[in-house]
Amino acid sequence: MSEVYSSTVEVFDDVAYVYDGTLEGLLSSVFEAYINKEDPADVVPAGLIQLRLAQRIFSVSTNWEYAERVRRGIIRKCGRRTFFQIAKASVSSRADAGASIYRFIRYAMDEHKGRSQAISNISHPAVSHLFEITRSVDNECEHIRQFARFEHLKDDGVQVWFAKVNPKDSVVPLVLGHFVERFNVQPFIIFDEVHGVAGVWDGIKKRLVQIDSADILSVMPMRSATEIDMQEAWRTFYRSVSIDSRYNPELRRHFMPMRFWRNITEMQIDETGLKKI
Repeated sequence: MSEVYSSTVEVFDDVAYVYDGTLEGLLSSVFEAYINKEDPADVVPAGLIQLRLAQRIFSVSTNWEYAERVRRGIIRKCGRRTFFQIAKASVSSRADAGASIYRFIRYAMDEHKGRSQAISNISHPAVSHLFEITRSVDNECEHIRQFARFEHLKDDGVQVWFAKVNPKDSVVPLVLGHFVERFNVQPFIIFDEVHGVAGVWDGIKKRLVQIDSADILSVMPMRSATEIDMQEAWRTFYRSVSIDSRYNPELRRHFMPMRFWRNITEMQIDETGLKKI
């Protein structure tokens, strides 16, 4: 009877580590798991936690020192490429992303003895899950690079290019460098309205700002005098190159997901515009 009782306690001694959703919070969770000698079943951002029966919560406070120690350990033993894949996966909106990253780190550091080849062992479940998440994040990055539409805003001598995007993953930190290279010295802001993150480039330095939609729109300059005309010219060009006989709405939705349409200039449809959705 005592053996049955002990087994039952072990099965239901299930813990979920809850962190703040940042990479530093996730790395702090990994550190806490090691020092607590625990193997959490879930490592989840606070807003995505769904407790299972008899599962207890351990709230992890983000500790920059802990996070830095984990970061240095991963880079030292597994290489920068491996850490970059971890950082990339950490921006995913999937509820299982944190647990998948944690499982991969335990595998790479414990089972694989910290060798850089751990990330290449795609047949292992810990690696394949991480690869699946990073591939999804890569696709979302590509969508933003393709579908971000910038408006020229100008007021009282201040001018900036502004784009509003709505990715499912918080990928603005990953794509900001791409737009810096494209814009060079021209200031711009790319705002993720889903996650409340703005990537800002002032022509010299880039930075990330946590801000909500109402606040950022309230401080933005007005559209420049030519911006509305330029948007209409772009819509006209888009209509003129379309071929009605080859209109394929399903194919268009495949290459240009509908969730992006509200922020894409050429998809702002009016009575004289493109076919109704």
